[in-house]
Amino acid sequence: MKKIVIAPDSFKESMTAKQAAEAIDKGLRAGFPGALETELIPMADGGEGTTQSLADALRGKIFVSKVTGPMGEPVQASYAVSGDKTTAILEVAETSGLALVPKEKRNPLLATTYGTGELIKEALEHGVSKIILGIGGSATNDGGAGMIEALGGKFYYDNAANAQQGGGALIHLIEADLSGLDPRLAEVEIEVACDVDNPLLGPNGASAIYGPQKGATEEMVQQLDDALAQYHHVLARVTGQDVKDIPGSGAAGGLGAGLFAMGAKLRPGVEIVLKETDFPERVAGADLVITGEGKIDGQTIYGKTPIGVAKSAKRHSGAKVIALCGTLGSGYEKVFGHGIDAAFSIAKGPGSLEEALNNGPASLEAAAANVARVLGISCGE
Repeated sequence: MKKIVIAPDSFKESMTAKQAAEAIDKGLRAGFPGALETELIPMADGGEGTTQSLADALRGKIFVSKVTGPMGEPVQASYAVSGDKTTAILEVAETSGLALVPKEKRNPLLATTYGTGELIKEALEHGVSKIILGIGGSATNDGGAGMIEALGGKFYYDNAANAQQGGGALIHLIEADLSGLDPRLAEVEIEVACDVDNPLLGPNGASAIYGPQKGATEEMVQQLDDALAQYHHVLARVTGQDVKDIPGSGAAGGLGAGLFAMGAKLRPGVEIVLKETDFPERVAGADLVITGEGKIDGQTIYGKTPIGVAKSAKRHSGAKVIALCGTLGSGYEKVFGHGIDAAFSIAKGPGSLEEALNNGPASLEAAAANVARVLGISCGE
């Protein structure tokens, strides 16, 4: 065994992608009797952990700023600037994320992306030429209206009482003025890491598909969809762009649509991370690639990190790919048709979720050691 590339995503609430990669590396070295050449490439797909993964990969520096949270409260949000100071990396999860709102307080009628706009403005102060924005895990359904306002855009409603932040107020929107947007935005490339392709409206749109997990009742889903329809009607008139059916316009509660209005480009998150970390070049010559994340199931094939890693590995090295995860869910076998050769759960047996999360690094290390022992047997060492 000559070279092993270790490229996992984070295991949510248990370990970052970097911690996961280090645990796998430690386990491999404990279980394999021969010398190993390993390369650690922490990964992400645009959701939680994207900032940390790219900061690690690009030798970046982490900054912290106080911004407006999804329900209007102040929150501390992290972002990163690459080592060469050309690129800023941000996450919606840090500013407008679902994890920032207790379950009983979630309300997409009121939740705002204003803090996301504030953090983008903060990043612009570093003079970067590129912004990578991960938009997974949002608590919002405001189409990015809050973000646009924080960056200098203006929205006008049918009366002052209805001029509120949040997805619900958009039903009263009558006009928008984007001429006041921060002029630095025109000089910056905004690349959006997105792992969904939902349109803005309708049964597969932002409100219907993701509204319920953000606290929306069945009645609220229809309210939110109608509000986004009015929002899009106004934006389309102002910008001359009809984006409601573009894949990804419904991402993050319609934030995709708002980003399109600002000239941003949406790409699968894992593709952005693969490119920024020089994964194709670094995986060349590898004999084995180990990837993984918290759960692998039938949905993993739709743009998730392990599949992006596996496909790139096959394309650029032909290496075997093993996936390690906390849980193997329903339909996980589908991944075998998308570049992954074997998948294993790191769970040691029955136990609580809290125990599994707390023991994640040790369990991952032990699973990697077992993989290494098999490698030793197959290599005759």
